[in-house]
Amino acid sequence: MNKLTDKIALITGGGSGVGLATAQRFLAAGAKVIIAGRDGAKLDRAAASLQADDHVRTVVADVGQAESAAKLVLDANAAFGRIDILVNNAGTNLKARTIRELSIEDWHRLIETNLNGAFYCIRAVLPQMIDRKDGVIVNINSISGKRAYPLAGAAYCASKFGLAGLGMCLAAEERESGVRVSNIYPGEIDTPILEVRPTAVTAEQRAVILKPEDVADAVLFVASMPAHVSIPELIIKPTVHQYV
Repeated sequence: MNKLTDKIALITGGGSGVGLATAQRFLAAGAKVIIAGRDGAKLDRAAASLQADDHVRTVVADVGQAESAAKLVLDANAAFGRIDILVNNAGTNLKARTIRELSIEDWHRLIETNLNGAFYCIRAVLPQMIDRKDGVIVNINSISGKRAYPLAGAAYCASKFGLAGLGMCLAAEERESGVRVSNIYPGEIDTPILEVRPTAVTAEQRAVILKPEDVADAVLFVASMPAHVSIPELIIKPTVHQYV
């Protein structure tokens, strides 16, 4: 039997990168998957690439907006009946990252997507997991949620430190409810978010950093552990990562 047979997973930011790679891993492990994101056409292309029509649904949602996140969970429940695994993967960054450059609007945009979005999804999903006394919540954080570096930017680091605290507090609160919470902290990953780096990433750099599939394997590992096993935090990094 596959590790996630009969499990239902909701993955935010599922149209590309780590989210899409995680959907692929979960499907191969027997799960049904809902991938969410803001771009419907992108989600449709992602779903087609997964080649698992009966086991994949797409939902257009902006998790940084509370009402949209709540509707996402309702739509996910309608698609497959429940949510066993929530992967908070939606995230963004921008080129003007220093505090001197940051506008108030950009600050709010990063906090809304990277931190508030995870909270809104957790808040919407948690009651059903508590009722069933079972569930897994995985927050895709960043090494920038452990150590603040100017490379990532002030708003991004603040959002990821906040996400770390959210996940750790939730894990402590729900330690006896059957709901397990894990924060995963990847180092640099070769995903579309690199396109908004202030300085372009070279082919040589891309060759040695993490691939989305590397992080997806870590998510699958966490999500497929038996109910008596909890992995509160996991750091995964490139061997040559200079920031750890």
